[in-house]
Amino acid sequence: MVIYGVGLLSFAFLVGQILGDMLGKVIGVKANVGGVGISIFLLLILIEYLTKKGKLEIKTQEGLKFWGAMYIPIVVAMAAQQNVMAAIKGGPIALLAGVITVIVMFLIIPLLAKVGNKDANDEFEEMETEPKIS
Repeated sequence: MVIYGVGLLSFAFLVGQILGDMLGKVIGVKANVGGVGISIFLLLILIEYLTKKGKLEIKTQEGLKFWGAMYIPIVVAMAAQQNVMAAIKGGPIALLAGVITVIVMFLIIPLLAKVGNKDANDEFEEMETEPKIS
């Protein structure tokens, strides 16, 4: 079976893990901080960008949809195994980083939803303006 989209998924995962490790070092925590979230966010951004530019074949898009659906539960399960107590013992800055990240994501999600709805509304308006044949 040919698996499409694994290279892009791997790239997003590796970049997310590297940035998460760097963020952990910057704030003084001996753990990956936000690497999973960064990976998922980067994967979504890359898929959207490459799809709009027409750089992804249909099979690759379908493969990425599959891996996107599989990636989140698998990586979240893996991340759940991380030592949360070590992060908490890292000090209040680790907790603050987590709280700030959650707040920022809650603020970004409605903005992303508006962008998605705008594209859907544009398509709907185009369909409404087409002449109807009776």
